[in-house]
Amino acid sequence: MRYIHSKEELQIPDGVKVHIKTRIVTVEGPRGKLTNNLSHLAVSFSTPSPDMINIELHHGSRKNVATLRTVRTIIYNMIVGVTKGYKYKMRYVYAHFPINVNMEKNKDTGLWEVEIRNFLGEKLVRRVTMHHGVDVEASKNQKDQLELTGNSLENVSQSAADIQQVCRVRNKDIRKFLDGLYVSERGNIVEE
Repeated sequence: MRYIHSKEELQIPDGVKVHIKTRIVTVEGPRGKLTNNLSHLAVSFSTPSPDMINIELHHGSRKNVATLRTVRTIIYNMIVGVTKGYKYKMRYVYAHFPINVNMEKNKDTGLWEVEIRNFLGEKLVRRVTMHHGVDVEASKNQKDQLELTGNSLENVSQSAADIQQVCRVRNKDIRKFLDGLYVSERGNIVEE
């Protein structure tokens, strides 16, 4: 079954500019600028008023119509990113060997690198490079906690996932060995 016309609406808050050209979405706000390429999705955009975006699809199957809400959510997350930003908190969990984590900025690329040592007492040094626009710092008021901040939800959450993935326990009973770095809290940098 094909749906003749499907539409999603998105309200743009004050102080945010959304510019769409050839399905490349650019969102500018008080915290900065984000760009996302949505040219692989067959949707059309229209702006009936300056603070509203319509995302439309004609003659789409059920799977095509599902992309409408995805596109709306992607643009909404970009708007939240340039107004409030995203903050992920990660806690170190260890039973016996304390995990050592060092953060340093790469001089060539300008990206943060997280170095994890003494995980389960292993000599292997694990290095994770953060995605573009993601800052990392050790929490000031909480022991054994990292804070990842940035404007792009995709980059911040993927960086947190990369850190968690590199500390997976292998060849042991994962019910007993719960060591690792885990996301404990998600939120915004600018609290309401």
